[in-house]
Amino acid sequence: QVQLVESGGGLVQAGGSLRLSCAASGRTFSSYNMGWFRQAPGKEREFVAAISWSGGSTRYADSVKGRFTISRDNAKNTVYLQMHSLKPEDTAVYYCAADLLGQKRSTIATGLVFYDYWGQGTQVTVSS
Repeated sequence: QVQLVESGGGLVQAGGSLRLSCAASGRTFSSYNMGWFRQAPGKEREFVAAISWSGGSTRYADSVKGRFTISRDNAKNTVYLQMHSLKPEDTAVYYCAADLLGQKRSTIATGLVFYDYWGQGTQVTVSS
């Protein structure tokens, strides 16, 4: 069982920055690939960014490339999402998720179905 708890969401003006954190339980955090997803009202949940178990590889959605950075600290069982140049269209509930089979994959998964555990989400609202 893996528990994920997100924090760091809030209200920010367009052009501003936020850093989201996701704290994970369990002693094998360093073996999971981790991802961030988001869901805006009336829309499907979508991939934002993901990082390999070692932190050596990352993937980003085209919509956030160059603005968002995913990172992890395996000693703290935490994954981060640093968000800069935020836009109103970034407004959503942001979820972190764990892919327990990440070490066995040749590439970082971006599909929701590959992620086994999910946090409860944190709201990010960007005002124009």
